Amino acid sequence: MKGQYSRANRTRTNKKQIQMKYVFPFIALAVLLFSCQPKTDKTDKSQPHTPVIIGAKTPLTKTYIDPGPGYSQAVVVEANGIKTIHISGQVGTGPNFESQLNEALEGLLKTLEHSGASFEDVVKYNTYVVDYQPSYLDSFRTVRKQLLGDKDMPASTLVGVEALGKPEWKVEIDAIAVVEGRE
Repeated sequence: MKGQYSRANRTRTNKKQIQMKYVFPFIALAVLLFSCQPKTDKTDKSQPHTPVIIGAKTPLTKTYIDPGPGYSQAVVVEANGIKTIHISGQVGTGPNFESQLNEALEGLLKTLEHSGASFEDVVKYNTYVVDYQPSYLDSFRTVRKQLLGDKDMPASTLVGVEALGKPEWKVEIDAIAVVEGRE
């Protein structure tokens, strides 16, 4: 009996050793993998944080500036004391690229003023140029600087396109402006 008890005891011990041989490394690997995960901070440190109240409704008003057939020159969206102004494409009718660019920028400035904003409030604008050529870039920068200056420029995109709404249009500029707490 003594030998039998001893053999059973050894079998149990061997099973425990085998289990520990495989279970312990598995647990250690799992702990190691979870501890090696990079610490993620899901907050964007570059943006100010505004508390959000779930279910709260913010009153939103829209004002349509010079509505025409199928579009408005601008739409002013107001909420929480902030106005966001979406300005439709402004074009020129002059005989060449520079004159049309000048007229389009002047149209942009007029629409901004009519909407209660200025170019300093523009955060993004897009310029579309028919048959764009790299030589237009210098003219574009010169005319833009004369009318708008070159300090604190907004985000901007210059795109060459095949055509605009009318064949005589060569330049079109649209923009988005944001105005805080000003009427």
